Amino acid sequence: MSIRRVKSKWAKTAVLLRSDYLRGHMPDTRLFSHASLQAMLDQYGMVYVKPVNGTYGNGVMRVEKMLRKSGFRCQLGTSIREYSTFDGLYTYLNWHAQRRMHIVQKGIHLLRHKGRRFDIRVMVQKNPRGAWEATGTIGRLAFPGKIVTNYHSGGTPMALERLMEGHASGMRLNMFQQQLNRLSVAVATQLEATYPGIKEIGVDIAIDAKLHPWILEVNTLPDPYIFRKLPDKSVFRRIYRYASLYGRFKRSKV
Repeated sequence: MSIRRVKSKWAKTAVLLRSDYLRGHMPDTRLFSHASLQAMLDQYGMVYVKPVNGTYGNGVMRVEKMLRKSGFRCQLGTSIREYSTFDGLYTYLNWHAQRRMHIVQKGIHLLRHKGRRFDIRVMVQKNPRGAWEATGTIGRLAFPGKIVTNYHSGGTPMALERLMEGHASGMRLNMFQQQLNRLSVAVATQLEATYPGIKEIGVDIAIDAKLHPWILEVNTLPDPYIFRKLPDKSVFRRIYRYASLYGRFKRSKV
């Protein structure tokens, strides 16, 4: 069975922005240029510059205006550069981005757990009835000093309940989880209308201080094995079983 994959972040963003509901959960995103970078830094103070076809957080840069002194700061991995002028900053970013198309995305100040940033991955799959279902949620805790949370970049997978300690618990956490599920299923439904053939997505969601979820990225071939890190092993078993049914894996046994 053919499973469709859509790589372009820009193409997926354009599709999601057609939905009034999803638009309220999408950070301002524009193609990288001198004008867009300058305008968005002036408006938001902090942005992320990402390759359109990047994976695992590779090449993602955090760019911000410095508050205590004039100038700009750019972080790539654990390397931090400072520039006294916007043109100096842009020259570096343009050199870095010259081989691939990039986007500029409004920066969301992520919630933190023990001082480290985290975001959330929600797995959405076609279930045995052929309907979209949110099958797993996992938090991703950034490696100290890094700006991305991906497991392949040193991030730590962790249960949502642990990461949300001090932010939400009990009934509020349950309602928050339901909100994430509805949002992620809506993302899958919206993408499928344009890209028939997708069977699974991983929705990366940032949470701000007001507990508002922001859709950072959508992966149409997400890594299911990260869910093995959860204490509840039934989550991965369900994910694997569904994936086997629509043809991603040859065997259905875990």
